[in-house]
Amino acid sequence: METVTWFGRAMGVLALLAAAPACAEVVARAESPDGSIAVRVSIDGDGRATYAVTRRGRPVIADSALGFLFTDAAKLDKNLALVDASTTRSDTTWEQPYGEWRTIRDNNVELTVRLRETWRDRREMAVTFRIFDDGVGFRYTLPTGARIAEELTEFALAEDGTAWWKPAYGWNREEYLYQRTPISALGTAQTVATFRLASGTHVAVHEAALVDYAAMNLQRFDGTRLRANLTPGSGAPKVVKTAGFSTPWRTIAIADDAAGLYYAARMTLNLNAPNRLGDVSWIKPGKFVGIWWNMIRGLWTWDAGPRHGATNANVRRYIDFAADNGIPAVLVEGWNIGWETDWARQYFTRPTADFDPRALAAYAKRRGVRLIGHHETGGAASWYNDQLDAAFRFAANHGEQVVKTGYVTDAGQVERVDADGARHREWHEGQWMVNHYARVVETAAKCRVSIDSHEPVKDTGLRRTWPNWVTREGGRGQEYMSWAVKNPPEHEANLVFTQLLGGPMDFTPGLVSLKGSDDSDIPSTLAKQLADFVVIYSPFVMVADTPEAYARYPDALRFIRDVPTDWSDTRVLAGAVGDYAVIARKQRGVDDWFLGAVGDEEARTLAVPLDFLDAGKAYIAQIYRDGPGADYRAPSRHAMTVETRTVRRGDTLTLALAPGGGQAIRFVAPKRRR
Repeated sequence: METVTWFGRAMGVLALLAAAPACAEVVARAESPDGSIAVRVSIDGDGRATYAVTRRGRPVIADSALGFLFTDAAKLDKNLALVDASTTRSDTTWEQPYGEWRTIRDNNVELTVRLRETWRDRREMAVTFRIFDDGVGFRYTLPTGARIAEELTEFALAEDGTAWWKPAYGWNREEYLYQRTPISALGTAQTVATFRLASGTHVAVHEAALVDYAAMNLQRFDGTRLRANLTPGSGAPKVVKTAGFSTPWRTIAIADDAAGLYYAARMTLNLNAPNRLGDVSWIKPGKFVGIWWNMIRGLWTWDAGPRHGATNANVRRYIDFAADNGIPAVLVEGWNIGWETDWARQYFTRPTADFDPRALAAYAKRRGVRLIGHHETGGAASWYNDQLDAAFRFAANHGEQVVKTGYVTDAGQVERVDADGARHREWHEGQWMVNHYARVVETAAKCRVSIDSHEPVKDTGLRRTWPNWVTREGGRGQEYMSWAVKNPPEHEANLVFTQLLGGPMDFTPGLVSLKGSDDSDIPSTLAKQLADFVVIYSPFVMVADTPEAYARYPDALRFIRDVPTDWSDTRVLAGAVGDYAVIARKQRGVDDWFLGAVGDEEARTLAVPLDFLDAGKAYIAQIYRDGPGADYRAPSRHAMTVETRTVRRGDTLTLALAPGGGQAIRFVAPKRRR
């Protein structure tokens, strides 16, 4: 950590004062534990409250508005005065049941500012800031209920620069590619949104602990000034609260570079409530294969018929493949009644005639494998609500460790039916659906079932509170590699420093055939498909291709068998948003390390020091790299060289990434003597 001198602290204070709005009074300020990040709260002559953030004395967030618009009351944003301000310090460490790091440090200074109107109803509003050495989180607390039309929260980026973002309110929910534009050309963006300021400082804006509230988007409205934009519901207020409440945390991760943002994003977990489930030893991270890819390619169907995928014979074959290769689970999609008529009217306890859940669960158990269930709602959330208890009892009774849920319907078209029969249409990330997703996770937990959400609400770190919410989609996964508009080679290098700052993603790596629908070519090299297992974090990871494909590429299957999904340490060794990412992770409970490197459409050579390895140990590096002539555009995309060499801490490896390529390495530690 960089040492902050007294001179740097003085410059930071001067910068805060100089940046204060005209005729404004600074009413509170606080610094991060190491003094590098400072927050200032000011009130201007109209009684409008603003906050600002500096890092090492340089403005990052210029004075930005705070407040609310309501549907049934005057807005709350002016004629405010300070009631009091308090500061506390906290430095703790907690352990994750699974994750990218075994332990996470939560070291922050908390500043709470209480404001009160000087006229009318003299309403109060508190704003609490938690200031970390690599970012800031803040949230509002109101003492009474409210009908919120919109937040007035702003994020006034202090400089122009580059933005990586995907649009909000498109029909395809969150499944859009990240765009790269000037910050001053941003539209209305979903979070996580990532920025590189002109000075080089990297910033990512997101939210944490999204509970009983509408998800936040970002809307640019003046230069580089962004404003919170809450996802609507089916009624006029975007959020309805009947008693005093706190909002989700608004988060601002700040770092020198893209790699630093990856570490800074741990604040998202720190800002969530601790585990509410108690003993979660029943959650066992791991890989799974699936009755899935052949449906995505159009070779099998979800509904029963001559090309039905979820037949007893197919599932047994996948169970055998999983058992033979040490893969602990098999996902089965299309096993239930409802696909053949209306995806939005499915039954989650009624199997098709050619799928015997009891016999298959018993067979899987004998082979040391478990089934993963699938609940596709078609966006009929109320229909699903009515089946939740029975559906998860059914899953638990058939040994299902995880259920993958789905909400395939256009954005804004989720079906809600009230107790009186009134029908509404909701957004996937509106308040009502945020509460629905939480209800699903809590119901599943009662049956010791974990949830992999597809077409989900975005990840805001709630896996800390509900550890059985293990992963989700929420972006363009590899199913798009089967279709006409495929993910570009830069996609993974974008995701790592944007969406994945929010949490794990079910990306479905390992498409070793490199073939999509109609035998179309997938724009990736074989080595990159292996690297994705390390680079794209998820505690539950689908080995996405078919047993037949893996039989043709035994070298690739060897790495897939070896790579774990649970880690004790993670190091981002190099990276630039949308260009490349190199990540090393240490296997939990074992001294082996794994490295994944992915690039974009350009060939790239990277020198990577192996300083993460333990000193004094000789490791065997099992290297899977792009072979001669490998290129995502060419028939040689399968070219892959497999080699081994002995390496030690202090060595430097040269990684040569082909266009659209990657590299995967297992570092096998010497065995300990007993």
